[in-house]
Amino acid sequence: MKRFLTVLHARNIEFLRDRSALAWGIFFPLFLMLGFALIFDSGDQDLYKVGIIDEQSHPFLESRYIQFIPFDDQSSAITKVERHQIDMLINFKQHHYWINSTSPKGYVVEKMLVASGGEPLQQGLVTGKEIRYIDWLIPGVLGMNMMFSALFGIGFVIVRYRKNGVLKRLKGTPLTIAEFLLAQIISRLLLIISVSVLVFLGCNLILDFAMFGSYWLLFVVLILGALSLISLGLVVAARLKSDEVASGIANAISMPMMLLSGVWFSLEGSPAWITTLAKLLPLTHVVEAARAIMLDGAGLMEIGSHLIILLIMTLIFLFIGVKLFRWE
Repeated sequence: MKRFLTVLHARNIEFLRDRSALAWGIFFPLFLMLGFALIFDSGDQDLYKVGIIDEQSHPFLESRYIQFIPFDDQSSAITKVERHQIDMLINFKQHHYWINSTSPKGYVVEKMLVASGGEPLQQGLVTGKEIRYIDWLIPGVLGMNMMFSALFGIGFVIVRYRKNGVLKRLKGTPLTIAEFLLAQIISRLLLIISVSVLVFLGCNLILDFAMFGSYWLLFVVLILGALSLISLGLVVAARLKSDEVASGIANAISMPMMLLSGVWFSLEGSPAWITTLAKLLPLTHVVEAARAIMLDGAGLMEIGSHLIILLIMTLIFLFIGVKLFRWE
């Protein structure tokens, strides 16, 4: 325990003394969130979203500038209307449609529905707090920041230690591989948790995020997600001693995760092979679980599968990383 605490303390001090890296990890996601808030919350987007249940022939379905999204579960689709995630929901079999009474887009789409002619439908009104794009985006940005901090943080540190001969010197001490790796993992975990919490609280003070679920459950997702990404970074750094190779492999892993994990845009409607591939990435489960908690008020049962997958991924990555690790 004394050896472990010594290495953990040394790693924490090393990072805290790197003021530029510390500032970048805190202020970059903050400025990124503020930028997206200014760009996408201006209210000048002209694309409407309408959910469809039991689709049938209707003149309204030929309208332009409307994205029609099929749904199977009516209750979850109505929740999306409440949260302003879609502008209208139509159930053709029940001859009924729903709009949010506080949604300007819902009002316009309703006028388009009436003007299109066809069989009349009965109106239903719902109310709910608006979900802005920035509310939808924050879990993805925090997850992306975690990913970069884990892959490049723990990966580059260990590769640099090996390149500079630090690991070779540590090999001659009583320090074991398990103690060294555990210290690196705990140090990076504490850093990611601290930075993520600070960024979330700072952005929330300015932008007032929507939050319908449990903060404690969101914190559990943060811990498991960070552990899975840190363990993946450990696999990258297990044997490499070249910064260039480590950077290339980390980028090759992080870029697909950033594009396919739903950080910037939803994968709804994408080909099945893309969504299947996305499920193999740990960042996908972090982002989806966090969004479910924040936007849908999901509980432990609803996101339990994501937590189990993240735990399994963590154990697999840790096993591979420890088996592959070499001091030199």
